Amino acid sequence: MLTPQTATPPFDADGLFARLDTLGLAHETHEHAPVFTVDESQSLRGVLPGAHVKNLFLRDKKKCYWLVTVAEDRNIDLKALRRRLGASGSLSFGAADVLMAHLGVRPGAVTPFGIINDANGMVSMVLDQDLLAGDIVNVHPLRNDMTTAMRPDDLLAFLNAENHAPLILDFNRLEGETPLSPGAKTAI
Repeated sequence: MLTPQTATPPFDADGLFARLDTLGLAHETHEHAPVFTVDESQSLRGVLPGAHVKNLFLRDKKKCYWLVTVAEDRNIDLKALRRRLGASGSLSFGAADVLMAHLGVRPGAVTPFGIINDANGMVSMVLDQDLLAGDIVNVHPLRNDMTTAMRPDDLLAFLNAENHAPLILDFNRLEGETPLSPGAKTAI
């Protein structure tokens, strides 16, 4: 049975933008038709510069949750990621009701900005280090009919301000990385 994270409703895009402004983080948002997949995003977004992402809301058998944000063209070896995270059993996608309860978004709108709704720290953030190498990263602002562009260091500042310092992984070398202890939520 799910229990609410807080007594207040989850943040929406307007609340997110207000929080980004309060933190002094530059962002620019573009509206478009709703997209649910990377393929749809590529065909509808036009020529928005910068890195584009895909997001996976994952859980293990002990109901530890991770939000994994990687470059949109990244293939992820879930077995290697499971070992690296120290997850118990195999990783699988989290249920839609759990996604809404913890991150305040529906499938298709999963985003690192969802961390703003994880007041109880139930979800660990994992970020592809390649996203930090460019000038701009594009993510959904809690809904899938908009894309918000910002500098990678501003995305990191947001995650840190929300007490969700990400685990930054080199997904190109995932196989050889040292596993975390089970349930660890610290960034490296």
